[in-house]
Amino acid sequence: MKDLKKICRIAVVQAAPVMFDKAACTDKAVGLIREAGKQGAELIVFPELFVPGYPYGMTYGFTVGSRTADGRKDWKDYYDNSLLVPGPETEALARAAKAAHAYVSIGVSERDPLSATLYNSNLIFSPEGTLLTVHRKLKPTGAERVVWGDADRGYFPVADTPWGPMASLICWESYMPLARTALYQKGVTLYLSPNTNDNEEWQATIRHIAIEGHCYFINCDLYFTRDMYPKDLRCPEEIGRLKDVVCRGGSCVVDPYGHYVTEPVWDREEIIYADLDMEKVPASRMEFDACGHYARPDVLELTVRE
Repeated sequence: MKDLKKICRIAVVQAAPVMFDKAACTDKAVGLIREAGKQGAELIVFPELFVPGYPYGMTYGFTVGSRTADGRKDWKDYYDNSLLVPGPETEALARAAKAAHAYVSIGVSERDPLSATLYNSNLIFSPEGTLLTVHRKLKPTGAERVVWGDADRGYFPVADTPWGPMASLICWESYMPLARTALYQKGVTLYLSPNTNDNEEWQATIRHIAIEGHCYFINCDLYFTRDMYPKDLRCPEEIGRLKDVVCRGGSCVVDPYGHYVTEPVWDREEIIYADLDMEKVPASRMEFDACGHYARPDVLELTVRE
């Protein structure tokens, strides 16, 4: 392992998107990046689909064998508010990263420039304002598959940072053991998890992954409420069935030993700051290094087709 910069000052942004409005979401993200940068953050992490928001509870009129006209219109509105990468919104985010002189990770709904397919993607920008990586979610979860397609590229991109290799898996991708191993094989020290997962079981999962990979696990979740949905959606019954607080958050940071660096934050927007001691990463691998001395490549082998 290469020498690591000893401390990483991180900002985990648990925030509510301006639902289904890519311009307003981008503006809010730029403001939050500026705020975190003023606090000295060197790495700023946003949740899954911060731009333009996660359409929790919406079916878009899909049932087996049929669709509805109103659902198609709602989907088209979401499509229109998804981002071209690169595009005007990514340029604004890149400028914000450069102004803050920080790495920025942010989840977006990506619109393919050639087809009409959407992808649940995570972008990482450098402190120089360069778009370093675009990771598309390998397999959208459950009914997400009627909104976003399977990744066709950007399977396991890694950003080289002063604190070691950094990469993301989006939400339930982290339940895919081989996907996790693909990151471990690349030596990740910072494992970013943009997600929309506020259940208790998830907290057990993230602590396990931090120990398994002996890396810092950055858990960044959305917070949003039912009254944040646009009033002109064509599915008022679906929205009306949602809880007042649709996603409670739970963002936190876990160290390579599985201990909370910051406790989960619930039921509010907050920027969570922490100074990560990166020397803990190699130290924690003394007795267990999943793809190093604890591996048995003569018995077990993972082939990743990138």
